[in-house]
Amino acid sequence: MSKNKEALKFFQAYIKEMIDVGGANLPKSISASLGAKLGKILQKKGVTGLENSLKRIYNVLNAKTHIKTIDDNTLEISLKYSKGFCPIGGKYNPDKSELIQNTICIPYTVAILNSTHPEFKFSAEIRECILSSHDRICRYVLVKKPKNVSNIGINKTNNEKS
Repeated sequence: MSKNKEALKFFQAYIKEMIDVGGANLPKSISASLGAKLGKILQKKGVTGLENSLKRIYNVLNAKTHIKTIDDNTLEISLKYSKGFCPIGGKYNPDKSELIQNTICIPYTVAILNSTHPEFKFSAEIRECILSSHDRICRYVLVKKPKNVSNIGINKTNNEKS
């Protein structure tokens, strides 16, 4: 077995143990915190543009990244791996796919993007996952919503008047 695969298996066992000991919120908090830190690093390195940020995130996982624009605020991201093995969650295991998605994949990615693109608030919904599909593709929909502080203040003022 290659050193990288051994390291990934250790990482996955570590995550499982974290969930067993601390519940789902522990890895979710850590993922969000690490994602925010990586987002700041990407900013310091001058990484700009949403698509470029996404490609940088997944390049380190050896994923071929395909980004399809659905509309101005919605993207479909497809990640294709050489084998049916997720670098985060491991091999096919539908029993833990939703847990891994909601405690690691989504919080990590969203935190990175919220840091690199603070003018937006991001959310994601997994559509296809290696852990549940037994395929080589992870696919999710990413939604960005503009943060517009001035509009929030105006709406609040208008609501208070009525």
